[in-house]
Amino acid sequence: MRVTFLGTGSAMPTGERFQTGILLESAGGNLLVDCGSGVLHGLQRTDVGYDDIDAVLLTHHHLDHVSDLLPVLKARWLAGAAELTVAGPEGTEGLVTDLLGVHDYLQGRVDLSFREVGPESFALAGFDVTGFEVRHSMYCLAYRFEEARVSSDAEDRDRPGFVFSGDTEAFPELVDFADGAVVLAHDCSFPDSVDVDNHPTPSELGGALADADGEVGRVYLTHLYPHTDGHHDEMLDSIGAEYDGDVRFASDGLSIDIE
Repeated sequence: MRVTFLGTGSAMPTGERFQTGILLESAGGNLLVDCGSGVLHGLQRTDVGYDDIDAVLLTHHHLDHVSDLLPVLKARWLAGAAELTVAGPEGTEGLVTDLLGVHDYLQGRVDLSFREVGPESFALAGFDVTGFEVRHSMYCLAYRFEEARVSSDAEDRDRPGFVFSGDTEAFPELVDFADGAVVLAHDCSFPDSVDVDNHPTPSELGGALADADGEVGRVYLTHLYPHTDGHHDEMLDSIGAEYDGDVRFASDGLSIDIE
């Protein structure tokens, strides 16, 4: 499995980070997770591009996670990619349908199929996915990803996993959900100096990581607001005061092979 961070920013641009988007590649397919502003450009910087993704999976419907959906659809139509699955929480089909109603010339250009998912396990674009409800101002799901099972052999049972928190406060149960994952990409939108709800500060995330029973291989911090610029070292120190695991900042274009 290859994970590429297409966008590690937030609703407030920094000039260096696109809004949220992550590309997952496996032998069975290519999956785009979230599709904020700039993600279309980020996709085109990869070998996969916008025309070779098999599905889009949304964590939730805030604008900075969906704003490039229609630009992706238009680019795919112009490139001759005629089909796409869009999945996400309840209301995903209505969201896309309403957007197409504003730009009706795009209707029928791409053969769309929809899947609405919840805290459950499902298969999508070559991945076995499990959803987990998190704590945000809008209904939002974290997702655990493993490459689709190729056999029932014993050696195939323990597959490396990647977990994306979506937008959420930090809480131990989410870390437990990520137990055993090679990588957890977690929202850490602001430094400790900012009083915020619905997103975690470093001290809150460090406490949740330390208090959880679950263990993960590495944590990448993402969904970064401009307030974090110039504060990365102190944010890592704040997390490290509570949690002694491997924590790093994600950046746009960073690719990780999870084996």
